[in-house]
Amino acid sequence: MRQLGSWLARAGVGFVRACVVAVISMLVPAMWAAAVALGIWWGAGNPWSWVAPVVLVCGCTLALSRPVCRMVRFLVARWTATVIPAGYRQAGPVTRMSTGYWWNGFSYERTRRDALLDQKWRVRWSDPANWRDLRFTAIAPLTAGVVASLPPAGVAVAVLGLGQPGPAARVVGALGLIVAVASAPYAWRCVEPVAVRFLRPTPAMALADRVDELTAQRADATVAQAAEIRRIERDLHDGAQARLVGLGLSLATAEKLMETDPDQARTLMREARAGATASLTELRELVQGINPPVLSDRGLIDAVRALALDSPLEAAVSADLQLSLDPPIESALYFAIAELLTNAVKHAHATQARISITQDDTGIVIDVEDNGRGGAVLRADGGLAGLRRRLAVFDGALEITSPEGGPTRVRMMVPCESL
Repeated sequence: MRQLGSWLARAGVGFVRACVVAVISMLVPAMWAAAVALGIWWGAGNPWSWVAPVVLVCGCTLALSRPVCRMVRFLVARWTATVIPAGYRQAGPVTRMSTGYWWNGFSYERTRRDALLDQKWRVRWSDPANWRDLRFTAIAPLTAGVVASLPPAGVAVAVLGLGQPGPAARVVGALGLIVAVASAPYAWRCVEPVAVRFLRPTPAMALADRVDELTAQRADATVAQAAEIRRIERDLHDGAQARLVGLGLSLATAEKLMETDPDQARTLMREARAGATASLTELRELVQGINPPVLSDRGLIDAVRALALDSPLEAAVSADLQLSLDPPIESALYFAIAELLTNAVKHAHATQARISITQDDTGIVIDVEDNGRGGAVLRADGGLAGLRRRLAVFDGALEITSPEGGPTRVRMMVPCESL
């Protein structure tokens, strides 16, 4: 009885999904049929009566191809957890030149609105993904659409057959019902292989996207390196360098006062010693900010535990594994965790945090969760976006879950062959 109930539940869910796939797949062919019917109604023998239907077919096909493909990708990801990359070209930034004109990557326009509109259509028409979408809208009705139409067609035959008198009609209706129930759990599944085969980006498109991604990562790495160099230079100039200059002046003055005012000379010597100690402390902090010694000596997990002890949060670290990571990856993950803890204190006003370091079949997974007020968003110019870009250099990913009121959970995933 339980197996029968499970089968009926699967058949019901499958029937609904098959109807959805059939409707989406047959949307463009239905529009073609409507255009043909319109041309026949206006007069099949008059050639001019087919002008409007042809224009309608072309315009609606172009307008519906991308929304249909996006809906198919969404349904496949939701039902089967198979993510199909879109592979659409992304528009670049629009920049205002010193002449007052706006450059959109293709032409100069007088206003930003005109530049964005011109860029949108140029990118849309030059995108090879348009031809891929048009190909899918022509193939899907003949493959996934036909198979997904079996359950609703079987139900329609059953209703018509069982509603007619005579044993032959009842037999046809019973067969239609059997076909509908038997095919419902499986008919919608054909949309996944068809979508994967015809909607995924071609190798050339994937290679072009990868080149663009690597170019952006190189630019981000260059900017981050330049910013880090400026920070080190500023810290040295404003901190240790200024103290060392003052130390030199104090020693020179003490040397002159050694014979005339020994007490003042000794006071200056004590101040110089205190300045030297402070300079040494600042240099140690600066070096620790560049590469913490505990990270080099004891690895990522012990360095994160030391970071948790120094944090004002009540932080707990769980890691039941031994890691052997490359130094650049260790450094990136360490400073990413440090930034997340700082954000939890500064912005979320959290009091507790939990850091979990695990590994799966592909790499390392780090979860940082706090009990703050939540509401963290990923802005293009924010720190979380910069953190995502730094992880992307190692093909890493960052996921944020931060509802209003908390808690905030950030997951970092970095593939590592050294594991």
